[in-house]
Amino acid sequence: MFLELAIGIILGGCAIGAGLAMIAGIGPGIGEGNAVAKACEAIGRQPECKGDVTSTMITGCVIAETTGLYGLVIAILLIFVAPKQFVNILLENIK
Repeated sequence: MFLELAIGIILGGCAIGAGLAMIAGIGPGIGEGNAVAKACEAIGRQPECKGDVTSTMITGCVIAETTGLYGLVIAILLIFVAPKQFVNILLENIK
């Protein structure tokens, strides 16, 4: 009874943690949307600086996207790797 409950808590905690890690995708989405909007405004006002604005915007979007990718990696680890590790630790400590 205790073992099943403990495993359920481990799996639930990993699922909740993975969901919370995916919240990290909201920030880059909002930030990149704002960056593209401002770049479009800048290009509309001064079309001759299109190359400079576009390259700077793409660089900024790439850097901002890394936070979302880190969140995705953490979520994948929490779903596929962590439960097995935690259950193994639990089983080793029970014996």
